[in-house]
Amino acid sequence: MFAEDILITIARSRRWTWRLRIGLLLACALCVASVYADEFYFPPASDDWQRVDPQQAGWDAAKLEEALQFAGQHHAAGVVVLLNGRILAERHWPMENSATRREFTVPVPSPSGKAVPHAIEDVASIQKSVVSVLVGIAQERGLLNIDDKVSEYLGRGWSAAAAEQEQNITIRHLLTMTSGLSVRGVFDAPAGTKWAYNTQIYARTVDVLERASGLDRHELTRQWLTQPLGMAHSKWISRGPKAINAFGFATSARDLARFGLLMLAEGSWSGTAVFNDQQYRRDATSSSQTLNPSYGYLWWVNRNRFDGTINPRLDTAPIDLIAANGARNKHVYIVPSLNLVVTRIGDRSDEEFAKGFWQLLGEAARP
Repeated sequence: MFAEDILITIARSRRWTWRLRIGLLLACALCVASVYADEFYFPPASDDWQRVDPQQAGWDAAKLEEALQFAGQHHAAGVVVLLNGRILAERHWPMENSATRREFTVPVPSPSGKAVPHAIEDVASIQKSVVSVLVGIAQERGLLNIDDKVSEYLGRGWSAAAAEQEQNITIRHLLTMTSGLSVRGVFDAPAGTKWAYNTQIYARTVDVLERASGLDRHELTRQWLTQPLGMAHSKWISRGPKAINAFGFATSARDLARFGLLMLAEGSWSGTAVFNDQQYRRDATSSSQTLNPSYGYLWWVNRNRFDGTINPRLDTAPIDLIAANGARNKHVYIVPSLNLVVTRIGDRSDEEFAKGFWQLLGEAARP
């Protein structure tokens, strides 16, 4: 307890940083390990999910509640916080109008004492990180290599670039947003020389997966990912022909928490390897190039692996945070140093939501 007392004294005498909080939580974990266990917990396919008491786990329950209230005030439909796989905090709110949303009911009490249905919605570009994992699984199974040329799977003319320009684009370039193509598929720069967020061209990654596996997106996602993880409320949906990307990935905050837990557990699920290519996983969740070091393989990273700096847009979060991000502030956050997974779905909130939310979580991460 001596080390813990020192850490608490230091923490109270100066402004807290995430590194200090992490050290404090690790020290306190020695005292409460019997409560929430060091090993990961993997929830069953049902919605019966184990919980951990925040105070017993070394968190400030009142501050944690403040973070949830903050999320609700910023139009969240669902927030789930996992510690070692167990639910540390969870809150769901009535959904606002959206044609892409559905509901399913799990009796999770709200502060009012009434159960609030969980939201299921199109989680926008979070789907990109799901596809990143599917590509890793395909490579692990020998169905493709990310350094293969895209034209090997889609044939000539899959873009509007000239044949010699198109021929230089690999799957890796699609994963890292460095294809060099415009949103219309026209040549803009040599592959690998320019970073540009390009949803239209990213979508061809799924076409590659379908050709490589012989399965459509629905079946390969079900077989490789959602079924093994018990993501019963997740599926691809049609957005219509006028959408930038014709397909969306519809899911819930809890199902996204399962996905985040898979990554936190380094690709294993309850003792079974679902995604076992560790080199790919590490590369996917770290800076993939210097053009935008905050981007991996369709994942966002908080730490620039080339110079160690933190993304200033999320400087209130732990340095090792990785994220799957979607429009309107949809997120899957994973923090390996804290064994933490946080998911958020819902409507648009201001751009400062993530910084404010992580500031509050940091204040809650104390005994």
